[in-house]
Amino acid sequence: MTAPDPTATLSIGALAAATGIPADTLRTWERRYGYPTARRKPSGHRVYPFEMVERLRRIADLIARGHRAGEVVNASDKALGHLGDAGVATRKRPTPPSASGPAALDDLLRAAADFDTTTLRRSFEFDWAHRGPIDFLEERAAPFLRAIGRAWETGDLDIRHEHVASACLGDFLRSVRAPHDATAHGPVVVLATLSGERHGLGLQMCATVFALAGWRSVLAGVDTPPDEVAKLAAETGARAVAISVVQPSGKPVVRAVASLRRSLPARIALLVGGSGIDAESAMVGLQVIPDLRALDRWVRGRRG
Repeated sequence: MTAPDPTATLSIGALAAATGIPADTLRTWERRYGYPTARRKPSGHRVYPFEMVERLRRIADLIARGHRAGEVVNASDKALGHLGDAGVATRKRPTPPSASGPAALDDLLRAAADFDTTTLRRSFEFDWAHRGPIDFLEERAAPFLRAIGRAWETGDLDIRHEHVASACLGDFLRSVRAPHDATAHGPVVVLATLSGERHGLGLQMCATVFALAGWRSVLAGVDTPPDEVAKLAAETGARAVAISVVQPSGKPVVRAVASLRRSLPARIALLVGGSGIDAESAMVGLQVIPDLRALDRWVRGRRG
């Protein structure tokens, strides 16, 4: 058999086909780790040396056996050999999900660790289509966010990983919500987090539930003073105000919610949900929503 020409080069698509590593992942590695490094032809096209194929296959095999991309992409050939001899990594990291199958939560965490937003997006699209919107939000999106938070707390992920993953999920939720928002003719709901609360993805998930039921969502965003929320609700003719609380609840949160309730007319429902609130925080004129399925039931019972 003729040996490969050592001067041969491949396009990124051909390199992806030869190694089994998606082209988007190769681009991410090149940006983040500086490998694989492309060369430019006189025409300006980017190409990769054929000699990279075998090394990238070894890297792909190690990742499939549980190693993180950050551990192996820039490792020396000797280190790759030692890792290969050691067998499966202690912390198992499954292969990335494809566009045609579901992903385990660990798959998504690995994609987040590698800034692989293409894999995250494909997984979100698959689960949205196969689970249905509410189950996707309750069984996939919410657990993913909690897992990202835990990984940050334990040091497995950094703030930049959390921000990129959260932005990817937020972009996806906005994209699936947009067609419903464009045709919504139902009641208006104002969604916000109150002063000091800067986690906004809970609002995106709630807005998606409202949009699916035909409500018109007005997102005030995060860290919004109660009096501003009340003014917005009055000026938009809102039927409901939904507040997301992620940070642990305490007296300041209860006081802020109570202040908002006093500022709203009785006809406007005030809903509060999220991991930072519990049933003990309930007060007259306030409904604590325990999860997104409960929100869906509440919303659909009040359309029109």
